[in-house]
Amino acid sequence: MLPVMEYRQKGGPVQEQFIQVVGIKKFFKRKKHIIKALNGVSFTIHKGEIFGLLGANGAGKTTLSSIFATLHPATSGDILINGTSIYRDIAGYRQILGYCPQRANMIKELTVAQQLTFAGKLYGLTNQTIQKRIRTLATQFKLDHVLDEKPNILSGGYKQRVMLARTLMHYPSIIILDEPTVALDPHVRRQLWDLILGLKQKGVTIILTTHYLDEAEALADRVCILDRGRVKLIETPTHLKSFYGKATLEDVFLKIMNEEARQEL
Repeated sequence: MLPVMEYRQKGGPVQEQFIQVVGIKKFFKRKKHIIKALNGVSFTIHKGEIFGLLGANGAGKTTLSSIFATLHPATSGDILINGTSIYRDIAGYRQILGYCPQRANMIKELTVAQQLTFAGKLYGLTNQTIQKRIRTLATQFKLDHVLDEKPNILSGGYKQRVMLARTLMHYPSIIILDEPTVALDPHVRRQLWDLILGLKQKGVTIILTTHYLDEAEALADRVCILDRGRVKLIETPTHLKSFYGKATLEDVFLKIMNEEARQEL
């Protein structure tokens, strides 16, 4: 297995640690059995980085994302932001966190503008700030012509744009994207990729969970491959392709999984 590199952005100095995941475990009890969804996961994420979480079904990606989003508590372990546990001030952590789930969960009775207004009020924004933010996000995500529409008439691509805009209403510095382009047409996926890269350029730190290896290759500064609740490796897509002599990250992932399968025989 290749050694883990320290992350350098565009050839610059080693980036400062922003998020530290320390020994996260998550166990579920099913009848008489204990399921170890996460079994001692540790890594760091750097400020302004797109950090990709990869792995086969059941690897622990969604469980870890839900812990990041404070939807479920860890069995043990900690997550630190600039050296301070998120559990010391959950409300404060949520103020800097944006979470975009895999499935659209908008309120069907509200228009797009009302969805965004509701999100702004949840985070305590003033009416003036909310209206200004809606105008900015509507322009950024090309939503101006659908602000008065309800979700049921929107295409999958526009629903995802609204979800991302809602995620950004309160100016979060950390965003969790859980399968943000699943089941979307290829051209819509590419449009959303551009939007995600634009967020990175603004200094937002992004945790990206995806099944699409081409997506991780195009967006992620580093990828973390999870395997049965443990970190198998963390690396840049470029270094992984070079180390394994493969043209794509998908080829690398398949090689790693095949090697793992052979070791178990």
